[in-house]
Amino acid sequence: MSQTPIYGGQAILEGVMFGGKEHTVSAIRRNDQSIEYYYAKKTVKPWMNKLKKVPFIRGNIAIIEAAGIGSKHLQFSSERYDVAPGEEQEGQELSKLEMIFGVAIVGILSFLFGKFVFTLVPVFLAELFSPWISGKYPQIFLETGIKLILLLTYLYLISLTPIIRRVFQYHGAEHKVINCYEQGLELTVENVQKQSRLHYRCGSSFILFTVIIGMFIYLLFPVEPLWFRVLIRILLIPVVLGVSYEVLQFTNSLRDVPVLRFMGYPGLWLQLLTTKEPDDQMVEVSIASFKKLHEIEKNPEIALRLHHD
Repeated sequence: MSQTPIYGGQAILEGVMFGGKEHTVSAIRRNDQSIEYYYAKKTVKPWMNKLKKVPFIRGNIAIIEAAGIGSKHLQFSSERYDVAPGEEQEGQELSKLEMIFGVAIVGILSFLFGKFVFTLVPVFLAELFSPWISGKYPQIFLETGIKLILLLTYLYLISLTPIIRRVFQYHGAEHKVINCYEQGLELTVENVQKQSRLHYRCGSSFILFTVIIGMFIYLLFPVEPLWFRVLIRILLIPVVLGVSYEVLQFTNSLRDVPVLRFMGYPGLWLQLLTTKEPDDQMVEVSIASFKKLHEIEKNPEIALRLHHD
């Protein structure tokens, strides 16, 4: 059985972040075409490490950790991608302090707020149709349908904006590099571009799983009265996230099993919206980020020469 380490990633503005067990690195393309790096070490409390080993709980911990770390890298890219080296704003040092103390928290809160909105808005919209579509099962199916429509519409609309389209291209570059690495191929632009832009372990797949898994979990509870329905949706958020995370890991483990790999297909189909084919320069940046992470894993002192928290 392969012992290849598992790496995760995230597309950012004009770049890609990759993370391993202890380290995270971003590479971005500056507007003078140079590549700049940002480093952040994963610092997890011992009690969190213990929880990350507990099924159905570990998913919530991993998501919160990813939201916090990802926000730091996104902040870095947003401040520097469109500014030539040497022309950074004078207030940048303050921004770095804010990044150290505040961006991770803001990222986590933004994720939680988005999850609350995405969970509750379909409840109220489905309730509006209750005079015509009533009963527990019809209401839950309608709620799920509305949630899917909102998700797909949102992703489609933001993909039409130039800046998000480029982020989605970098998302595709991230997946291509991971796929190339997991196949044991040399990380060259040519090899990476031959890979699929889709990946079973993607966060986009996870989002879709939360919709599907949520529907089945909601079937266990009544939908009336409305206040109880709202309350139970809020209380079940960590349950839905935890179960969805386990399902995502399970489908990833089956991707090489011919008969069962189809279980991950819905998530891959959603990635047709959240990833786009990258150009060679984007792939270059993604490769640079991944290679820099490997360098740091072999020699952590390299991180001292990068922008880091």
